Amino acid sequence: MVLLERAMATFRLALIQLQVSSVKSDNLTRACGLVREAATQGAKIVSLPECFNCPYGTKYFPQYAEKIPGESTQKLSEVAKECSIYLIGGSVPEEDAGKFYNTCAVFGPDGTLLIKYRKLHLFDIDVPGKITFHESETLSPGDSFSTFDTPYCRVGLGICYDIRFAELAQIYAQRGLGEFEFVPHWVRTKMGTECGVVSTCTHSSLAVLSQGCQLLVYPGAFNLTTGPAHWELLQRGRAVDNQVYVATASPARDDQASYVAWGHSTVVSPWGDVLAKAGTEETIVYSDIDLKRLAEIRQQIPIFSQKRSDLYAVEAKKP
Repeated sequence: MVLLERAMATFRLALIQLQVSSVKSDNLTRACGLVREAATQGAKIVSLPECFNCPYGTKYFPQYAEKIPGESTQKLSEVAKECSIYLIGGSVPEEDAGKFYNTCAVFGPDGTLLIKYRKLHLFDIDVPGKITFHESETLSPGDSFSTFDTPYCRVGLGICYDIRFAELAQIYAQRGLGEFEFVPHWVRTKMGTECGVVSTCTHSSLAVLSQGCQLLVYPGAFNLTTGPAHWELLQRGRAVDNQVYVATASPARDDQASYVAWGHSTVVSPWGDVLAKAGTEETIVYSDIDLKRLAEIRQQIPIFSQKRSDLYAVEAKKP
């Protein structure tokens, strides 16, 4: 069996900055249309924003909540399969056993539900004279991490306020780092076809050295107080600290909404460069993710091998 690093690749990421209305069916129709547009432009991984199917607000979460699978996630499954892409479904209010969650569902190119991530850190803040918001009035927090593998890289998920917690990003970046994992034959074939990788291995799966998550995606809806102060700063911090690409998908700004989103969906490189950034209007942000560049940065500044595990550690207490 041949041992080798995860294949290097460049792939296109698309972030959909959707103008969200109070009509769920309209939101779903427009979201799916923009997903199709992104796929025609070569996007292999596409992300929708936080609460893409309804307005963001504590009074709206129970009103628009649905089961998963449900109406919204069924549409996402169908369009992911139609376009043969990995689709990160932003987030929707989810109802389960009488509780409500802010939940992101991810679908593979065959329409299969790969993972379901529930927002871990609820947005409860009070900035006097500017904004007070408490998601915990109606939502419950999730209790598990969520990553998924693609032929390009491993992807870790957070939602909005989760980006403020550096430990989550650290766990994702280190998850499986340096361990061997098995890649199914169909993934290995796709890697070889798209990335120019040639292997003489005849086994049905191939052992490769995991590099942990190389892309972190945070669907999020910062506001006009926290957005200008911290939105880009937090993304660049998570990217540089963990030598990963960081992407954030925001709703478009609606100045008439009860909660006004900041917009400015962004992609940041492991070097901390802003590769792509939207304005405030509905749009699609594209960025070509260069995993070879990521590998070079990790080799040039090898922080993962230099950590003082004899003095400190960030560890997950659950799988």
